[in-house]
Amino acid sequence: MIGSGIFTVIGTAMAGQKFDTPDIGDTPLIHYLLTHTAMAGRPGAGPALALSLILVAIVCAFTGLCYAELASMIPIAGSAYTYTYATLGELIAWIIGWDLILEYAFSNMSVSVGFAAHIVDLLDWFGVHPALRWISPAYLPTGLQDFAGNDLYKPGWHFGFNFPAFVIVMVLTVILVRGIRESARTNNIMVLIKIAAILVFVGAASSFVKPHYWHPFMPNGWTGVLTGGSIIFFTYIGFDSVSTAAEECKNPQRDVPFGILMTLVACTVLYGAVAIVLSGIVPWQSVMGDAAPVVNALKRLSMQPGGAGLYWIRLFVLLGALVGMVSSILVFQLGQARIWFAMSRDKLLPDVFGRIHAQFQTPAVATWVAGFVVGIPAGLLDIGTVSNLSNIGTLFAFVLVSIGVLILRYREPDRYRGFRAPLGPVFPVLSIIFCIVLMMGLEVITWIRFFAWLAVGLLIYFFYSRHRSEFAANAK
Repeated sequence: MIGSGIFTVIGTAMAGQKFDTPDIGDTPLIHYLLTHTAMAGRPGAGPALALSLILVAIVCAFTGLCYAELASMIPIAGSAYTYTYATLGELIAWIIGWDLILEYAFSNMSVSVGFAAHIVDLLDWFGVHPALRWISPAYLPTGLQDFAGNDLYKPGWHFGFNFPAFVIVMVLTVILVRGIRESARTNNIMVLIKIAAILVFVGAASSFVKPHYWHPFMPNGWTGVLTGGSIIFFTYIGFDSVSTAAEECKNPQRDVPFGILMTLVACTVLYGAVAIVLSGIVPWQSVMGDAAPVVNALKRLSMQPGGAGLYWIRLFVLLGALVGMVSSILVFQLGQARIWFAMSRDKLLPDVFGRIHAQFQTPAVATWVAGFVVGIPAGLLDIGTVSNLSNIGTLFAFVLVSIGVLILRYREPDRYRGFRAPLGPVFPVLSIIFCIVLMMGLEVITWIRFFAWLAVGLLIYFFYSRHRSEFAANAK
């Protein structure tokens, strides 16, 4: 979880977003759409982002326990796609699989864009300044400004490509094709580095807090808190992996909720501390569209009187953030390739995605496709655009998982469950409601893009996949 979003999208969640609105006329209908929907922009949470983080943690707790119940019913490791394929049938599994491709792809686009911003900051620390057009996204809905507020790029598209974002995805794709084995010790070291980076930032920057930056605490009211929650949800992606270990617990009914809830509590405390300190050291409006808000805030402080001591602190936080983002990209790229592979194995996608490399024994074709699907858009799009699609995809998958739990309780009440979410239908229902509420905080254009993605997926399924799947073969 730590590293996927707290170093990157926290600025977008705090300051909100403005969107590039081309001149498409000034009819009453157009004027209404641009002023009464989120197409023209949306408010951020401001300093109240700490409340957004608590709200999202509660939603994740409900969903995580539902996820754990579904996972405990299938005695194999896997993702939501694997679980739904085994329990709810092919069509629902296709929808979730197609949705997970969206989630994983846009999650990694977001992290890759954030990684690129941190690489640029690292180069700046060493006094290296590459040409701007090759280190920034081609699409910048809010434009690009320097620390003095001068426009470097106007809002909209410009000629350029974010090469650091593209390169990191391609490098990790090569590593995944060749094969990588993650050890618990390596993972623990990376987690400790990420947590240390957060604690160092909070400890060093807290002495520079200016309390007047926290007033007003909720500049956009509860609307801003909800919108901030919809955006900052990205920082919690990955908590559901705890639930997949339900079958490995000695006492699932006790250990699963403890693992999920303690994970969420720990991250909420860390994330909340970052949000409170960040909003107290720079004006919350200044981090809009910034893909590296934490380290850039340290850079601003280091330029102020008495901030020289932050020179090495900034480097440590930078390196910790980069470690966190590399680990997140690696895991999600691996997961995305496995989704392509699993759907190909089930005959829902062409067989080519299921090909195994003769030497490395990895799903090479699926891994390369996943690499280019993520790498090219990461070089073109900004952090806000790609994180929004990741959020809506994840929330939609969580809704389907929660609905699946309710359906299976009705259809197969006596089926063995290593873990059961407490209070009957209360947790699944609350999970569905709260996930939909968070989805409503996303702007209209994200919904349009999401439904377009689902429509394309359903067309592929009905005109191709269902005619060659295992179910179709059995029917014949």
